[in-house]
Amino acid sequence: MSSELSQHEVTRYSRHLLLPEVGLEGQGRLRSGSVLVVGAGGLGSPALLYLAAAGVGTLGIVDSDTLDETNLQRQVVHGTSAVGTSKAASAAARVRDLNPHVALRVLETRLTADNALDICRGFDVVVDGSDNFPTRYLVNDACVLLGIPYVYGAIFRFDGQASVFGGPTGPCYRCLFREPPPPGLVPSCDEAGVLGVLPGIIGSIQALEAIKLLLGIGTTLEGRLVLFNALNLEFRELAIRRDPTCPICGTVPTIRELIDYEAFCGHVDKEPKAENEITAAELARELGTNGEVVLLDVREPLEWDICHIPESRLIPMGTLPQRLGEFDPQSEIVTICHHGRRSLRAVDILRDAGFQHVRSLKGGVAAWADVVDPAMPRY
Repeated sequence: MSSELSQHEVTRYSRHLLLPEVGLEGQGRLRSGSVLVVGAGGLGSPALLYLAAAGVGTLGIVDSDTLDETNLQRQVVHGTSAVGTSKAASAAARVRDLNPHVALRVLETRLTADNALDICRGFDVVVDGSDNFPTRYLVNDACVLLGIPYVYGAIFRFDGQASVFGGPTGPCYRCLFREPPPPGLVPSCDEAGVLGVLPGIIGSIQALEAIKLLLGIGTTLEGRLVLFNALNLEFRELAIRRDPTCPICGTVPTIRELIDYEAFCGHVDKEPKAENEITAAELARELGTNGEVVLLDVREPLEWDICHIPESRLIPMGTLPQRLGEFDPQSEIVTICHHGRRSLRAVDILRDAGFQHVRSLKGGVAAWADVVDPAMPRY
């Protein structure tokens, strides 16, 4: 893309042009630059908005997800009217309205080991707005193999972090986190919640770092991990270095191509056995004829306060192993959570302890609200 600015662009970016560190030359660099944003969610929303407003010439958006009403609390690139539509398409429409001078590459697809190199190739910077470990390792490895710097961000409840990985001399994500945490150890936003403004802060930092990389100004977060706590409004910083033994960016790399990241992170979902699950409709029928069924809700108390199935009993997953003695091993037990994933883990815990008649509510309270009780609040 040409770096020559039109009269309209000179007016639009005039406050940039007054900055000695930017000026006409720097704005031309932004105009000819390209940034891929992985994920149009909480982190991707502010990143896309500020990169577009800054005049980055080409923005890529890759996201396979559909916008849900629960996303609107933090994913500010989207509007209520877009609920039920593609996040990538919704974000693209907002970016076009914000700045029609930006060229867009919209990919309504999931980033995978099969397509990541082709998707990332040709971009100057990648902003990682993903919310899961398999995608983070995938983005890391693809960018390192392609020699593209990428801006990392992550959020959890009231805490966020950001850095720049994949630079010519700096560390990569694997230098900091050699191995992913065990599956289920780190709850998702669906399970743990997140302060709505937090991704706005971290995503804006990511946009800032991408702009600095394109302009070649300032000191980026390469070699530094910024930690932010929203409750205390506290920033901390950790120095990180490239690990010479890193399997992809070290002196003797062993990873030379993309791998199966779901398997690497232990996120390969096995199809639940039919005898381990019961549908909402089936459970409703059983409750009408069998008053002995024990409903065991393994969510957190705050989730329980939002909604729960009548007559169910709350024992959060973290305390379940210590409270198994409260149940008769011969009881018929149905475990319940939000979407049916934690409750399947609860089934395993109970069966390993000798409980034989245990099933999980398929789809959790979300399915119960859809099929049995439409008046139940959803979250």
